[in-house]
Amino acid sequence: MARGRLRVYLGAAPGVGKTYAMLGEGRRAMERGKDVVVGLVETHDRPRTAGLLDDMEVLPRRRVVYRGATFSELDVEAVTARAPRIVLVDELAHTNVPGSRNAKRWQDVEEILDAGIDVVSTVNIQHLESVNDVVREITGVPQRETVPDEVVRRADQVELVDMSPEALRRRMAHGNVYPPEKVDAALSNYFRIGNLTALRELALLWVADKVDEQLDRYRAEHGIAGTWEARERVVVALTGGPEGDTLIRRAARIAARSKGADLLAVHVTRADGLAGGDPASLARQRTLVESIGGTYHQVVGDDIPRALLAFAGGVNATQLVLGASRRGRFAQLFSRGVGVETTARSGSIDVHMITHEQVSKGRRPSRPGAALTRARRVAGWAAAILGLPLLALALLPFRHDLSLPSEILLFLLAVVGVALIGGRWPAVTAAVGGSLLLNYFFTPPVNRFTIADPENLLALTIYVLVAIMVSTVVDLAARRTREAARAQADAEVLSTLAGHVLRGEHALPSLLARLRETFALTSVTLLERRPEATSPEAQSAPGAWRIVATAGGAPCTCPGAADTDVAVDDDLVLALRGRLLDAADRRVLQAFAAEAAVALRQERLREEAEKAKPLAEADRMRTALLAAVSHDLRTPLASACAAVESLRATDVDWSPEDREELLATADESLYKLDRLVANLLDMSRLQAGVLGLVLQPVAIEEVVPRSIDDLGPLGDQVEGDVALDLPEIVADPALVERILVNLMTNAVRYSPAGRKVLITASWHGDNVEIRVVDRGPGIPSEAYDRVFMPFQRLGDRDNHTGLGLGLALSRGLAEAMGGSLVPEETPGGGLTMVLALPLASRARVPQGGTT
Repeated sequence: MARGRLRVYLGAAPGVGKTYAMLGEGRRAMERGKDVVVGLVETHDRPRTAGLLDDMEVLPRRRVVYRGATFSELDVEAVTARAPRIVLVDELAHTNVPGSRNAKRWQDVEEILDAGIDVVSTVNIQHLESVNDVVREITGVPQRETVPDEVVRRADQVELVDMSPEALRRRMAHGNVYPPEKVDAALSNYFRIGNLTALRELALLWVADKVDEQLDRYRAEHGIAGTWEARERVVVALTGGPEGDTLIRRAARIAARSKGADLLAVHVTRADGLAGGDPASLARQRTLVESIGGTYHQVVGDDIPRALLAFAGGVNATQLVLGASRRGRFAQLFSRGVGVETTARSGSIDVHMITHEQVSKGRRPSRPGAALTRARRVAGWAAAILGLPLLALALLPFRHDLSLPSEILLFLLAVVGVALIGGRWPAVTAAVGGSLLLNYFFTPPVNRFTIADPENLLALTIYVLVAIMVSTVVDLAARRTREAARAQADAEVLSTLAGHVLRGEHALPSLLARLRETFALTSVTLLERRPEATSPEAQSAPGAWRIVATAGGAPCTCPGAADTDVAVDDDLVLALRGRLLDAADRRVLQAFAAEAAVALRQERLREEAEKAKPLAEADRMRTALLAAVSHDLRTPLASACAAVESLRATDVDWSPEDREELLATADESLYKLDRLVANLLDMSRLQAGVLGLVLQPVAIEEVVPRSIDDLGPLGDQVEGDVALDLPEIVADPALVERILVNLMTNAVRYSPAGRKVLITASWHGDNVEIRVVDRGPGIPSEAYDRVFMPFQRLGDRDNHTGLGLGLALSRGLAEAMGGSLVPEETPGGGLTMVLALPLASRARVPQGGTT
């Protein structure tokens, strides 16, 4: 059976019209004669959305009982049994109730697709797994329900339901999204202009990436190799040379000219892996690319122009940035160079040749280290100087028995042996010396440096050339073998280093300790130049440098005191003490140094982020406070002012009943205002740690009735069930009353009509637990901690009933008295707040004591 097709309507926020668009598509499919059913749609009591369900077949939902409450979920079995052509399933990221067929609704959809049924679904950008953390940073609201990006990316069609932030806010203000009592809270919190704009940009960018994937797939399926300039992509080629920084910045400026352009840096490594750019420079340039929003890539190829253009074509690049050739004029006579060759083959890709300070200065490659050890080179020279004369002496008795070609082969064998022992130059010396020995002792006329037969001259010449070529090949093979072994060792060191850093908690100290162990050093120190130390003499002045991190023994206090130092940048130096390191180790050291700089930068960014967290939290609270105060303090104040002004009016003759009602209104409003201000002051005292407590033994059976009385008319909706034989607790009685009033007020507010709030108390170990039980909608377990945040109202609840400080203040007061306040789910539905306070017999605070 062919798998069904998935169509997803993606939105930036609730209310943009995803469900409406999905139902509209379903109705259009019905008009085209297709079999369409509604598997599950959430109308959220929106009349226009609900109206689209008229005349549509709606499958019954599956009922799931969980903890005494009944929930409805998508019935997958009913959908597959009905087997329509298309099924509409809303809210793809929804988490099913425990006990359902699958944990997530997208898993239900996968089953339906496997059954060959097409599915049309909806999802918001904040529910995609890859942007979940970004959305949390933008909105301050964590999203618990997520769907893997791959599920949506595999969809056959993703359609963006777009709406400007201003239009969405107007829809909300008109009551088309939420009920009127929830609009104010939604507009001042989640649905702020800034939040909606950022979410809209995320949705647009995600869909743009999806479109890019579809375009790449289409071009690959149809064999289209040319560049389609659907989106600007700038590729900059890096060699690891000093001009790389200039090229990156120039490419970034080119990309910045087009909104949304991508910047990609690429370095081409030879296929043998033995030649390439400076790893330290490449690491630094990679950091620079990533810091300006680009990406770094590395490809392998011997033909650099072809490799560059293959990469550029693969990413659908529109522009390629290259540096002007560093080769001298003489070298350019024999080869056009990478830049010219790439430009000639580029086709529709624009190539920018950027000049820089290194133009025509030559590559100046670093001189390679010796391929062989010193002992082998000495042995090779000894074999060349002593071995060939000894060979000539050994062959002298047989020169009348051996022909010249045989003697030449024996000398050639000796030269190859010298090459294997000592490398190229001892072998070349042996070849030249051997030719002289062959000429003098074995070529007629003997004992003279003359050659009578031209063929003998040709044979000796060929011998010298073959000996030189063989020695060169042998030396090159030995050099490559040693370079490969060295590269393997370096790779193992860096691989071990990378794994150690990734597993470690502190990257920089771990990095330095690993470096010290690898090279058997006494100490490794990362030094940073002080801002005021700019003179050349500062290199050896300890006071000019600051120790950032160190590992091992006594640290170096300045680069001049180190046995080896590696400059990371203008202000950072890696100082090593213990032994001198040879030049071959510097490549690995430079890579270590570059990683140390990155680790230091990340560590400082983490420190700055930690420092910024309190400021961000304070700013968030300040913003929330201002948003809340703008309504919550103004409303009771306006009511009180209106009542007082009415009473003071001389042109109206108020009846006693009217005057009593106005006075009651003013009294109630001022009471609300007094409580709001008191909550604000107590919260500020709690956060500052200066809240005064008067701890004393308190009887639960006395404090609970007083708390119910403080509720006023709301007290009729509270039922108390407190035993009279409970032990006393140690607490501040006034604060306990305030906590209970806050909890009961909140419970009454969200309890259904006719269901009273129950308050009970029981003794458990060293604590007495007071429970405030309601039968309201409750809250999900993952939101338990979030409801205790200051100025937090879960979801889009009513904004007319307080600053959202009640629960936060209640928990703070409970903890200040040595207790706790935690939420629990009420069996059968609802929320239970559990206030635990210590027994007076356990606490060691004297009666009437102050803390």
